[in-house]
Amino acid sequence: MRQLTDLQYTRNDLDFYRGNFRVKGDTLDVFPIEAKNEMVRMEFYGDKIEKISIVDYLTGSKIQKSKVKSINIFPAKHFVTPEDKLKNALGKIRAELKERVAELKRRNLLVEAQRLEQKTNYDLEMIEETGYANGIENYSRYLTNREAGEQPATLLDYYPDDFLMFIDESHMTVPQINGMYNGDRARKQTLVDFGFRLPSALDNRPLKFKEFEEHINQAIYVSATPAAWEYRQSGVSAKGGPPPAVPWHWRAGASGGKTSETRAGALIKEVIDLNDLKKVINNANSAVAQQVIRPTGLIEPSIEIRKTKAQLLDLIEEIKKTVKQKQRVLVTTLTKRLAEEIAEYLHDQKIKVAYLHSEVETLDRLDILRDLRLGKFDVLVGINLLREGLDLPEVSLVAILDADKEGFLRSETSLIQTMGRASRHLEGRVIMYADIVTGSMKRAILEVERRRKIQEAYNKKHGITPKSIEKAVREGELRWKSPEVDARFTRVTSGLIPKDELKHIIEDLESQMKFAAENLEFETAAAIRDQIKLLKRKK
Repeated sequence: MRQLTDLQYTRNDLDFYRGNFRVKGDTLDVFPIEAKNEMVRMEFYGDKIEKISIVDYLTGSKIQKSKVKSINIFPAKHFVTPEDKLKNALGKIRAELKERVAELKRRNLLVEAQRLEQKTNYDLEMIEETGYANGIENYSRYLTNREAGEQPATLLDYYPDDFLMFIDESHMTVPQINGMYNGDRARKQTLVDFGFRLPSALDNRPLKFKEFEEHINQAIYVSATPAAWEYRQSGVSAKGGPPPAVPWHWRAGASGGKTSETRAGALIKEVIDLNDLKKVINNANSAVAQQVIRPTGLIEPSIEIRKTKAQLLDLIEEIKKTVKQKQRVLVTTLTKRLAEEIAEYLHDQKIKVAYLHSEVETLDRLDILRDLRLGKFDVLVGINLLREGLDLPEVSLVAILDADKEGFLRSETSLIQTMGRASRHLEGRVIMYADIVTGSMKRAILEVERRRKIQEAYNKKHGITPKSIEKAVREGELRWKSPEVDARFTRVTSGLIPKDELKHIIEDLESQMKFAAENLEFETAAAIRDQIKLLKRKK
């Protein structure tokens, strides 16, 4: 038990969950921090372990039937450090504290100096006595014996040299990686300046972008709207030197095309010059691949530009036409307030509508999207959430309000992603409300038209008839919302659930039941348990 305590496990004989252990007579149960449902049971005879078993922590039944001779139990928390290394680290922390406090006092920052000294000494006492303190990661430079400024260890360090990295939605992910270090640094610098943390806390950080690049051995960037960085990484020169600076291949005029602004309402018939793109894709040394053709034969949605004058009245007419065909509509706006006001206005017009933005709880978003597919409402108004990864086959119309307002939400990438929400439907179409055609609009429209032409030509050549995606609405998206489980989720009949999904639904419910039990929501856990029994009988 002392060794378990040194590994930061806590004894708890009543509320048993991961990172805890309990003792009953000669039996010791350990719930490993990395385990999901299983715990380790050790049965003693005196001071010797007589038997080791892997059992289900809820039922106590054996999971592993074969005899267990030994087992590894990993620390319950990060930065569990051997005693000799810990003493060395504490000495270095005290030395930095002394130096930093003296510096603050020289600058007459007496409050900051006192705050830092009090906070750090408390942490050091906790680490000495218990081996752990809240915020121990801020001393990670010393605990891992790194030099100042040296990059921290990450999971990437544990991969073999020839590993393959996939970066999904790379146009969003790569900039986030680039911004992680700067955002973290700005936040922690404030803590250091005001005496909440030692300067060494700055070394508890994400990787800098250059450090991340050094970890990339081979990578596949997956995106419907790749940025220039991905093209530069993928376009390898024939001489094997550094990759060339590949331009945005769809920018009209980049290779001599016309760039004049087109007034709203006029059809854009300009054909993009594909020379730049062909040079990259057709180059034998290039690593750029297009996936434009869909197995269903579906093509990119048609695009129409309309003036902003009386745009809401026009939108209502289009919504009514679409709803009449038992199809759904997405409407994108620029602000949360506008999304709510438009949703309220449409509701007043007897249209079944909901809004979706960042202030809507994550689990409620799932309900809203599911209800849209089920037809409980026909229109969904949102901002930036109606983009990557949103698969709604029932949506045939995407309306983009204020499409000519250049910026983050109306950039070329954002517009292409938003328009893609209508590409799951056979009759998919996009209406952009704008008074002028901005550069981002033009480039986005030209790229969608380019893909559409490729898809149409392929379908014609191979005799493919496009079909809308058919995707079952999972009644299995079950969850508990309060001590009284929502009736929509507990009153499930086998006729509403596809048999191939029933197993996954039961697994989800079991996880939710255990989570509820861990949080002492026993009535909720019991209700979910009854639901599981019902589903298993129907299975």
